[in-house]
Formats: sequence, structure tokens, C-alpha cells
Amino acid sequence: MTVVNGYKQNDNEQKLDILNLEDLEEKAKQIIPTGGFGYIAGGSENNWTLKANRKAFTHKQIVPRALSNIEKPELDTNVFGIPLKTPIMMAPTAAQGLAHSQGEKDTAKGLAAVGGLMAQSTYSSTSIADTAAAGDGAPQFFQLYMSKDWDFNYSLLDEAKKAGVKGIILTVDATVDGYREDDIKNNFQFPIPMANLTKFSEGDGKGKGIGEIYASAAQKIGPDDVKKIADYTDLPVIVKGIESPEDALYAIGAGAAGVYVSNHGGRQLNGGPASFDVLEDVAKAVNGQVPVIFDSGVRRGSDAFKALASGADLVAMGRPAIYGLALGGAQGVQSVFEHLGDELKIIMQLAGTKTIADVKKTNLINIKY
Repeated sequence: MTVVNGYKQNDNEQKLDILNLEDLEEKAKQIIPTGGFGYIAGGSENNWTLKANRKAFTHKQIVPRALSNIEKPELDTNVFGIPLKTPIMMAPTAAQGLAHSQGEKDTAKGLAAVGGLMAQSTYSSTSIADTAAAGDGAPQFFQLYMSKDWDFNYSLLDEAKKAGVKGIILTVDATVDGYREDDIKNNFQFPIPMANLTKFSEGDGKGKGIGEIYASAAQKIGPDDVKKIADYTDLPVIVKGIESPEDALYAIGAGAAGVYVSNHGGRQLNGGPASFDVLEDVAKAVNGQVPVIFDSGVRRGSDAFKALASGADLVAMGRPAIYGLALGGAQGVQSVFEHLGDELKIIMQLAGTKTIADVKKTNLINIKY
């Protein structure tokens, strides 16, 4: 156990025996301090959209296919020109030091071990360079919370390029903080510095709530910003926080190389739709022009299958990976992604799909139970 500013961080490094990913939340709650757990697990207001993210996966069903003459489904895929061993990636998730002393470094190691894509956040507990180094050459994206201060933005983008990241995820649905009641009840302020915030007026985040940190972020983000980042970095820019076909096409028109369908795990606009319920319409509007990433509520292999069959090219996961990190460090993260991959392969076999390309051509049926 490591203690930083009175906050207890777990140090465990171990593989996990996982029954299902939903069970991990309660186990992680026993070891993550109350304030940190509330920040990780909570949504906005009364968590309606957070809960809807899970329920939405019941709205479509997978038709079992017999006599398909396949065995040993394969998870390999290639997105943004990056060969991957799994279509399940790490969602950019802030302040992972709340879960484990090694934070994003261990998450990067876990993703590298499964051949997956890591995405690190502006609000990481560890620096861009340290997180990239921990991945030891495995592919990573950097997620930018755009600041009002463009010198700060350029500095982060320079560091990301120097670290060898393969793309920039621009988050556009967090221009203000969602009303997160768990943080208010717990009077939560970040006990651990955010390594990327140390250079400019943002300070390091320690002793602030997420709302105070977002106050330094840009409240106005428009199409010109997408182009500005793409031109400056010469990297693909993926716009995260899209939930309507109109915004997807707007992002592509602004130069986005990818569209990321997400409602921030139910942490921003409460009362908005579940991400899965809008995925198909967004993907149809995109019509293959750019890759589509999806997150929010993924807990099962069947969830990942349905997302891929509804138009996603990559499926991202956040909270379960953080719970795995809390319980077992890098090996815990590896265990989470391996478990979800194993579930996905079972679903693929039973649905008569050999490859991820086959999954993407699968027709689901739609009965809104």
C-alpha cells in the first residue's frame, strides 16, 4: 500500500480470477478509498443515462447461426492502419492513480500484453512520456482536453508526438463538468497530482475538484479546432463525444479522421440517450468514411459483438479496466481484457462469425425489451 497526501493506493500486481466484469465493481469498491471510487464509478445527476447505457444492449439481439463451418474465431483487426490483436481498446480515463499506485503505466502494460490500443488522458496521473514508455512500443492514442491556453495545448501535443502516439482523441462533450452528485457528497478533490498539468496555469490538479479543472478547459470548441490540431500534429484526430449523425458529419467535414460515439460513460449530459442506442444511426451516416470508435456501458462479450455489428470499428472500455487495475495492477488490466476477449470469441463462434470483419457484417434483430 502506498499513501500519497493521505490517500491510500493499492500496489497489488496479480492476475485475476474473473467470473464476469460486472462483479469487479463491488470488489474494487472495497479497496479504492470512498472519494476516489465515487469519482470513478459515478455518473451525473441520478445516473439515469449511466444505467441506460447498460440497458440499451438489450434492445438488439444476436441470432445464433448453426452449420457455419467455423472454429477458433480471431480477434485480430486493423484500424487507422494499426494492426491490433483485439478490437477492444482502453477508453481514455483520467486519474488512474486513484485506483493503483502505478496508474496509467500499469494500464499501458496491460494493454501491451494483450495487443490492444491504449488511450491516455490529459488528466492522467502519469506523464505522456512515462505512460508511453510503459507500453514499450505498443500503440497508444493521446486524448486532449483542450485548454483555453493554446501554448498549453501545443505543449501537450508536442509531448504526445515525441512519445510516438498514433492519434489524438479530441474530447468535445466535456466543455463543462456534468453534475456529479457522488463527488459533491464526498467533497471530492484530487489527492494526487495530474502529471500533464504542471507546466502552465492549470497547476497540477491536486486539491481541486473536477469542475475546477474543467474551468481551465475550453468551453468553446468548434470545427476550426479539429483542423488546427490535425494540421499541427499531422496525426489522425478522432472526435470523441459524438451522439448524433449531424455531429458525426460535422466532425468529418472539419477534418476528423475518426468519430468516437460516447456519452462519457453517463458522466456528462444526464437524460441523454444511451450511446449504443445512437451508434447505428451515427455509423450509417459516417458510411465508412472514417473509423468509428464506441464506448459507454460495455461489460460483456455480447456487448462488444453488438457494438461491432452496429457499426463500430473499435470498442472501448473504461471502468472495468480501472477496477482490474485497482485489484491487480498491470496483470489485473490484462486479465480484464483477456476475459472480455474470451467472452467475445464465444459469442463469435455461436453467431457463426470467424473474424471481426464477419462480425461487422452481422445483422442483429431489434426487439426493445
